[in-house]
Amino acid sequence: MSLLTFWSPKGGSGTSVIAAACALQAAHTIHAARLVDLRGDQPAILGLGSDPETGIADWLAAGPTAPTDALDRLGVEIVPGLSLLPLGGTPSVLAPALSAEAGAALAVALRDGPLTLVDVGVPDDAVARAIVEVSDATILVVRECYVGLRRAVRNPSTAKAFGLVVVQEPGRSLGPSDLSQVLGRPVVARVPTRDSVARAVDAGTLPARLPDPLARAASQILRELGYTGSRKGMAA
Repeated sequence: MSLLTFWSPKGGSGTSVIAAACALQAAHTIHAARLVDLRGDQPAILGLGSDPETGIADWLAAGPTAPTDALDRLGVEIVPGLSLLPLGGTPSVLAPALSAEAGAALAVALRDGPLTLVDVGVPDDAVARAIVEVSDATILVVRECYVGLRRAVRNPSTAKAFGLVVVQEPGRSLGPSDLSQVLGRPVVARVPTRDSVARAVDAGTLPARLPDPLARAASQILRELGYTGSRKGMAA
């Protein structure tokens, strides 16, 4: 199965929420998915009562001897068909001291399983950059923001992105077509900002019911990637 990565050139773009929505929708449509949290925000977004103490950071810290099947034991069921592989440990474990090889090893290990979606956030360390580099497909989440656009232009991973998810805000002078033209990547989904989305995220109720703007965008992203209800998806 494919390894899908969600990332953004700038924090606060909504990457974690988009990744969570796609993972929940994938669980509904193909009935077997994993969400990997490299930033530590998913437990709150998905309404867990507390942050799991053990997770991906601990697996990485164990080094090359860490067994692949240990990843499955880290999983926390969110809804039927979806498990969360939490960050665990402390965020400092994902500092640049860990090599790109560690990230590549994690990516290879994550391929051995169901459809896996990775919330990278901003790929600002060696592990995150390696996972973006070797993923089967990456989704670039951007707001209609000039600062974010400038950072995306400068990021070499932008050219390899499968497509853009544009988070739309009222009053912005840039639009999806502007972002697509400048970045040279197609827009695969648009997510308008809505109070209903913010309330659902704040309350941790996304697993119970995705707000319509998120559900529509997640369905569109999965369709573009080739996941339409079958367990088979895009091969490369």
